[in-house]
Amino acid sequence: MYKTTGVTKTSKVFSAVNAQAEKIKEYGNSLKESLKDEILDVSVIKDELSITVKTSEIKKVLLYLRDHTYSKYEVLIDIAGVDYPSRKERFEVNYLLLSVRYNARIIVKCNVDEVTPIESITDIYKTAGWLEREVYDMFGIYFTNHPDLRRILTDYGFAGHPLRKDFPLTGYTEVRYDDTEKRVLYEPVEISQEFRSFNLLSPWAQEINKIGK
Repeated sequence: MYKTTGVTKTSKVFSAVNAQAEKIKEYGNSLKESLKDEILDVSVIKDELSITVKTSEIKKVLLYLRDHTYSKYEVLIDIAGVDYPSRKERFEVNYLLLSVRYNARIIVKCNVDEVTPIESITDIYKTAGWLEREVYDMFGIYFTNHPDLRRILTDYGFAGHPLRKDFPLTGYTEVRYDDTEKRVLYEPVEISQEFRSFNLLSPWAQEINKIGK
């Protein structure tokens, strides 16, 4: 007689995971019904709910998620930017929220182009202050009504936004300390490339050619 204990336990785990995914999807659909004019799309990725909202309605949606009895997403974990240069609205801003009461997470997304600003949510989540500054510094996405929107990771007078896909890996300037002038100098990046002769034939191919001759 074969023991099926392991198989039974595995099937129970899969059933529990599927049931959890269905609950998450059901909750996402209920959100879309409640905020049908604000939410554009709802999806479940790796058992985590993700919603895409209109950029102009981001504050309304986040207030709803924070204050509603069946949401209570009162913790803002992070704000992350993503750059898709091929899109018309090339930037995607992701708000990662946590509900301690329900032990649940959600990702709220909105899309903007290079010139469209997003309204700051510092009056909803205090932690958004530094997070929005980081997104502004790295991607150049502007947040209106932010109390102190300045660069936070790069140096004073830094040109460009490092996490944009069209920003060069070497940057535009390099920094060095000059002993003569006794100060730090910023200079344009100069990459010297020495001439090299490449032989694309493998050593095995060369030996075969010698044998053939």
